[in-house]
Amino acid sequence: MSEETPGFEEKPDVPSGATPDDAAQGADGPDSAKEPGPSAPAGDVQDVALTAQLDQVRTALNERTADLQRLQAEYQNYRRRVERDRAAVKEMAVANLLTELLPVLDDIGRARDHEELVGGFKSVAESLEAVTAKLGLQQFGSEGEPFDPTVHEALMHSYAPDVTETTCVAILQPGYRFGDRTIRPARVAVAEPQPGAQPKGADEQDGSAKDKESGGPEEG
Repeated sequence: MSEETPGFEEKPDVPSGATPDDAAQGADGPDSAKEPGPSAPAGDVQDVALTAQLDQVRTALNERTADLQRLQAEYQNYRRRVERDRAAVKEMAVANLLTELLPVLDDIGRARDHEELVGGFKSVAESLEAVTAKLGLQQFGSEGEPFDPTVHEALMHSYAPDVTETTCVAILQPGYRFGDRTIRPARVAVAEPQPGAQPKGADEQDGSAKDKESGGPEEG
């Protein structure tokens, strides 16, 4: 038996330059550094997280795109409504101005009928008529046209043998329209066919019908 020196323990051989941790690992053996248990693949977890994040971004993008399209449609509707209202206000203002000028145009017409439209007054009158026509004012109403209660106002009424329907026989005041709007109807005198009178040409038609029934006119 060999004698052991008291106070000293046997230690494994450690290569020169090795640390105490290396010595402890060597004492435990090479299998002691491995930890038992399965581990999930890190790449799959990262792909799932990126896919979920991408879906959220796509959803948010679709919502923002829908909001932008809705706002754009509302803006276009608002713009069209403003332009329509602006045009209506402008048309109303021009119509009101032209309505105020109608008495002046009536005076010009009467002066022209009495051959009093001469000199400087004639130049001013023609300039005013040109301006109103440029703004869109149109005069209507003429003798001999059929009476239309939507654009004519009958101030005088009579019967005439040479008319086959209610007819305007005199224009007392011309009518005026602005665009599709009648700002003043034509004030006229109308004539109706006489009660019981046959329309023009009816006698000739009756005579020809009688000739056909009798076999034609007799020859002398």
